[in-house]
Formats: sequence, structure tokens, C-alpha cells
Amino acid sequence: MLQENRKNPELQKEFVITEIMYMSKTPMNKIEWIQKLREEENLPSEGYEQLLRSPWSGEEEEFLYTNAREVRIKNYGHSIYMRGLIEFTNYCRNDCYYCGIRKSNCHITRYRLTKEEILACCEQGYRIGYRTFVLQGGEDGYFTDERICDIVGEIRHRYPDCAITLSIGERAKESYQAFFDAGANRYLLRQETSNSFHYGKLHPHTMSMEHRQQCLRDLKEIGFQTGCGIMVGSPEQKTEYIVEDLMFMKELNPHMIGIGPFIPHQDTCFASEPAGTLEDTLHLLGILRLMFPRVLLPATTALGSIHPRGREMGVLAGANIVMPNISPLEVREKYRLYDGKIGIGEEAVRSYQNLCRRMEAIGYEVQMGRGDYPRNSDEK
Repeated sequence: MLQENRKNPELQKEFVITEIMYMSKTPMNKIEWIQKLREEENLPSEGYEQLLRSPWSGEEEEFLYTNAREVRIKNYGHSIYMRGLIEFTNYCRNDCYYCGIRKSNCHITRYRLTKEEILACCEQGYRIGYRTFVLQGGEDGYFTDERICDIVGEIRHRYPDCAITLSIGERAKESYQAFFDAGANRYLLRQETSNSFHYGKLHPHTMSMEHRQQCLRDLKEIGFQTGCGIMVGSPEQKTEYIVEDLMFMKELNPHMIGIGPFIPHQDTCFASEPAGTLEDTLHLLGILRLMFPRVLLPATTALGSIHPRGREMGVLAGANIVMPNISPLEVREKYRLYDGKIGIGEEAVRSYQNLCRRMEAIGYEVQMGRGDYPRNSDEK
């Protein structure tokens, strides 16, 4: 009967319209969304929501990671860039509820590296082969703009071929400009969440999501290679909040994105909260690589802290950066943002050699050059 009706042009037209309407209501599966993301580098919110929700089949995961690796290899080959991380102060004016160096934590021993100690870390790192130094610390009022500019300027003078990255929190735009003028090239500032309600669950009322986002915009406008990021699985995080993060990142178009699993710290109010999962973090790394084909994407220390091969798995999911710690051994235990942090007792040369072997074992080559973001001519 159906065949007879389809011989009638009007009935056939109605049948085709009905069939198209039915197909349009059929939800896309994860593999189809991944294909669309690779082609278009963006998705509607429902696509991100489906990709961020469990469960994933083994076939879907492999399809995501294969595509992410292909995109990363197209832009960076098999190179993995090393950054030398210097954690130079664990003082912080903020009281973020998730952080082990929060202002109200009275159970840690505070420290600050001197300018000479920071320069000694750079000297050792340079001898090893590092050509990017990442100066990371809490929002420490002792390190005024003048002191930061003095340190950055001396590093720039001694090591003109190196990139200098700062990760020291929220500052005035004028401060960021001064750091840039002194010779800093990159700035990392994770927004942690782009949902204002969720931001209030993670931070005291003295801090605002809007201000942090404005800081990121200021950094890009000045000319920094700018990095943002989030914690995966942070307390009270919902899938729709992560979608908001992805939408904000797409608007910002960062040069670097740092994500890692939330890991609780014993001296915070989130001590008993569950950690973010390896699987969710790897899925998000793959998604981000397809969204931002040229982004500098680290396999973070936190990822390595929740799984012995976490950093290797991060690279296989699309990451292209690792950041070994070159801080003095005697202070590493004191810079504990979360419990179970790896690399606390491993000296710089051994850490470098170990990571080289581990990256080579999965088919990648460590590169010690600056590894800058490849900007287009019309791109900030």
C-alpha cells in the first residue's frame, strides 16, 4: 500500500516531509557530535551536554581520543613541550574554599622564595634545557608590582631566549601591563567556573566571577598569551555549569587552557568531598582539543596525582604540555594545593629525565623550546 501511495507525487512529498521531521527528532549520538565538533570547532549547548554526560562506551572514547590526537598532531606533530614550574610563594590573601594554601589555613608553614632563589631555579632549569619558566604563587601582597617587575626583568635580561609565564592571580590591568612591559609573555588565570552561583559555592563573597573574567579579558587585550581553566568535578559542579565554561572559553578564545580534576585538601571545608574523575577529565581534554585545535593544553600535575599514568593518558587525549616542578625541594611540600600531589620529592634533573622517558614510551618527543601559541596574523 505504501508503495502505491508513493507513486502519487503529493503523497510522496508528504512522506518525505514526515520522514525528515522524524529524522530531525532523532537525537545525535556521541560519535556524531564528536564528528560535528571536529568539523565546526563548536557545538550547541545540547551537544556539549551529551558529550559531558556519562556513560561512554569504549568505542566512543577511542573515537574522541583518536580525533583529538589527529588534530593535535596536525598542529604540533608529536612534540610535547616542557615548562619549568617555580612555586615561589604559598602566602595568599584569598580564602578559596577548595585550596590548601587559603588564607585561613593555619596548619601549613608559609614561605617565600627570594629573588636570588628564584633566579637560581631558573639557572638550574636553563642548564637542563628549559626555555619556559612558570612563576606560580598565591596572591601574596609582599610581591608588589615593583618586586614582580624586578624579578621578571632580571629573568628576561639573563635568559632573553626564554618565555616567562606568570600565574599569580587577580591584579589591576595596570599591573598586568607593567608585568608585560617588564618581559612576561604568558599569564595563567583559571576562572574555575563560569556560573555565578557555583562560583559563590567555591569562593568567599569578597571574590567575584565577573572580576576574574574581566582580568582574563584584560590580559588578552594587553597581548599576553592568556590561559584559563577549570577544576573537573569540583563540589556542586553540574554538567550545565561546564557547558557555561566551554561557552565562556569559546568567547575568550584563550591561548592556553589548564584543566585538572578537583582533589580535596584535608584542611579545607571540602575535605570529605569526592575527587573529580580521571575519565571526566580526559573526556574534557579531548573536547577542548577539538574546540581549540591550536591551544596549549597541559596534562596537569593533578591528573598525574590521581592516576600513575595520568599525564600520559592526558597526552593521548590531546594534551601537548607538561610542567615539571623545578622549585627547591625543601619548599615543595609546603605548596600543597590539594592532597596527594606528586613530584614533591623528585629533584629537577631526575624529574625531567623521568618525564622524557615516559613521553617517549607512548610515541612522543619532548621539546624544550619556548613552544609558543601559533597566532594567526589577525589574532590577539
